[in-house]
Amino acid sequence: MAVAPLRVMLVDDHALVRSAVRQALVAPDIEVVAEAATAQEVLDVAPRLHPDVLLMDINLPGADGLSLLRELVPRLPDTKIVMLTISEDRRDLLQAMRNGAAGYLTKDLGPDALQRAIRGTRTGDLAMSRAMAAIVVRELALGGRREGSAAGAGGDAGGGGSALAPLSGRELEVLRYLSSGLTDREIAERLGISPRTVETHVGSVLHKLAVKNRAEAAARFRDASPGASA
Repeated sequence: MAVAPLRVMLVDDHALVRSAVRQALVAPDIEVVAEAATAQEVLDVAPRLHPDVLLMDINLPGADGLSLLRELVPRLPDTKIVMLTISEDRRDLLQAMRNGAAGYLTKDLGPDALQRAIRGTRTGDLAMSRAMAAIVVRELALGGRREGSAAGAGGDAGGGGSALAPLSGRELEVLRYLSSGLTDREIAERLGISPRTVETHVGSVLHKLAVKNRAEAAARFRDASPGASA
């Protein structure tokens, strides 16, 4: 049975950039359904079209794309919002993930890599390079160690943020939503995957963190990354 093309919306204030990205996404299974150049255009069009993927620049006229991201996520629960930017700043990357981005891509990406990243969102993969994913995992680990040091609670091997390092990017995302109180079905809807797949990820998280239940896993995540809420 044929699968419907992924419906993509492009958001960038530069027409030449949008044109280049649109050309890079020419493929039978990807369809660019809309474009926007301003934050207001995104807010007007995206909730009406409900694209599968929204590719958005961080810098928009009169708007901070990262703040706009935070506003769009609850309004577009079925849309994967992926930042497409020239910024490789670690702070931008981490803030995007904290605000609910489904990925973070840089504009030096080639057409094949961009298409692979977009296709991966269909199965719940984070649209992100391995280097970027490593930064996110490392920050979670370092954040936990800084928190433990500030609290004077060193030496607790079971509670350190470094224990999150074995988790994959997808497992971290599932754990982040789990720690916010979402059910498996709600997590599945956010990530575009089945509840059964979410259950599998949760089981893997519990095993890797060596915890007994979801509550302990959520507590471990909050201890390791106090600022990273969904």
